[in-house]
Amino acid sequence: MQSTQLAVLVSSLVSLSNESTDPTPTTRQDSRPGFEDTEPDNSMQEFYGLYQELLLITLVLTGIIFISVWISYSLNIALNYLLGACTGVVYLRMLAKDVERLSGEKKQLSKTRFALLVGVILLASRWNQLQILPIFLGFLTYKATLLIYVVRGAFASDLSKFR
Repeated sequence: MQSTQLAVLVSSLVSLSNESTDPTPTTRQDSRPGFEDTEPDNSMQEFYGLYQELLLITLVLTGIIFISVWISYSLNIALNYLLGACTGVVYLRMLAKDVERLSGEKKQLSKTRFALLVGVILLASRWNQLQILPIFLGFLTYKATLLIYVVRGAFASDLSKFR
């Protein structure tokens, strides 16, 4: 149960399919006596730490990419990217709140946060000043954050095997 919410967060961020991401029940055979009451607090602490780390990496990537796009292309395209990246951060925040509520109240993640992206893309298609591609690529910045997190975790586990 310790990393169930983390697995749900990462799997739901990586998957856009309609498959349910319900947490699977775990056995208590691994739990140590006397620590049953502290497990939810520890897993929530771990979840909040992961969320803060993903948010920080996303904001740093957004800043780096925004400046690079501004230098390489134009301020208009960079601002379009920034709009998409901010939409991705709001999406990540909505997803984290949804996963946080997953514990007892809800048994399934909601799909309403996807309407945020659809709304921004529709706005971009109607307004001549906005461009769809930079907005969409900006939205996908949080996916790049997940790739960085997963690759860093894979290298960290590989390095620990050699020690």
